[in-house]
Amino acid sequence: MPWTDGQRLQGGKYVIDKVLGQGGFGITYKALHIELNQTVVIKTPNEYLSHDPEYDKYIDRFIQEGRILARLSEDPHPHIVGVIDLFKEGTIHCLVMDFVPGENLFEAVKRRGALPEAEILPCIRQIGEALVVVHQAGLVHRDAHPGNIMLRSNGKAVLIDFGIAKELVPKTLSSKGIAGNEGFAPYEQMSRGSRDPTVDVYCLVATLYYGVTGQRPTSSLARKLDNTFLIPPKQINPSISNQLNQAILKGMALEAKDRPQSMQAWLAMLEAPKAKPPPLVDPVHRKEVVPSKAKLPSKPILVKPTTKPPRIIPWGWLVGVLLSYLFTGYLLAAFKAPYIIWAVAVAVAEAWAVAWAKAVAWAGLVAWAGFVAWTVAVSSTVAWAWAWAWAWAVSLTVVGAWALALAVAGDKLLESFSKVNTFLILASTSSLGLGLGWLGHRIFNTGT
Repeated sequence: MPWTDGQRLQGGKYVIDKVLGQGGFGITYKALHIELNQTVVIKTPNEYLSHDPEYDKYIDRFIQEGRILARLSEDPHPHIVGVIDLFKEGTIHCLVMDFVPGENLFEAVKRRGALPEAEILPCIRQIGEALVVVHQAGLVHRDAHPGNIMLRSNGKAVLIDFGIAKELVPKTLSSKGIAGNEGFAPYEQMSRGSRDPTVDVYCLVATLYYGVTGQRPTSSLARKLDNTFLIPPKQINPSISNQLNQAILKGMALEAKDRPQSMQAWLAMLEAPKAKPPPLVDPVHRKEVVPSKAKLPSKPILVKPTTKPPRIIPWGWLVGVLLSYLFTGYLLAAFKAPYIIWAVAVAVAEAWAVAWAKAVAWAGLVAWAGFVAWTVAVSSTVAWAWAWAWAWAVSLTVVGAWALALAVAGDKLLESFSKVNTFLILASTSSLGLGLGWLGHRIFNTGT
């Protein structure tokens, strides 16, 4: 039975405040250290596990890892919860740790939704560096899920509640109880009780997945047994970088051998590639071109690039944009559709959509197809039924050309230009095409 509020331990040294959490493996209490007037956390094994055949092994592991954590606390790490005491109250072993105020990552995401990449990454790096220290001490946390990562008000993250002896699965617990944080543990941990560092890599990366998407990742067991796929985080949150997306997918590889084999290796995937300094000019070669009486410079000379990389302009695709709009302008003029100003406005809007929101562009093009079809149909002097059929066929063909030319030209331009410049180039090209098509038809008609 759990201890009740106000219960005293160790002759009144500690006073129980309340139960913070209770799972299949242990109970966590909030308590007060009377002498220090300090709030602490006391973790104990669940009492009913004493009837389990593996209980003695479980307790041995609990004590062993508690002592290792206590040694880690002799040189405190800012992102690892400190261990204060290890004692036995009656038959129950107790581990006393610092109380970390704040909210855990589960609570933060529940309150705010997906967190910005720039905000969550420093916290994950801090926990990753803490796990490096844990691994060097011969431990594996095995429970680095969002509920065990506390976020302080100063933006610092702290790793708490080590999954002590969690690889020893009591026979009295169901498999459902073991996988209490489904989605954050690799299947080899749940099926075999793995103690490899790659377990912590998976757990921490799954926590990062949750932080940037606001959604729990697909369970590793479902991926292993049911061939369920892990949805890439960028598919859920397109704002995250490609580098982060790839680091998450690599760290959550289903098979342990396919993940980075150490926490350091995975953390390196989060670092931006560093530019290599330009090569130094070899002094030996400089002697050949320097007069014999001239003094060589005392410091090496850096070779600096003399020109900027050329801007890539997709002329072919821009010509395609121009021609497709020229054809449209000619078509509108041929059927005497008094909508050239509307057409220019739509061309400018489409250029904006391609530069800023590709999905909007496609929707705009479909709507524009209907606009052209309606314009041609109501302005035509031929029979209505034939006008509608012909107009739709031509409109959809032109729309396809627009969509392809705009999308590809937009992508190419964005590689060398800002979104504003890309918009101006596309808007000018499309508007010019419409105007030339309209003007061409007027000149042609005047000539005949």
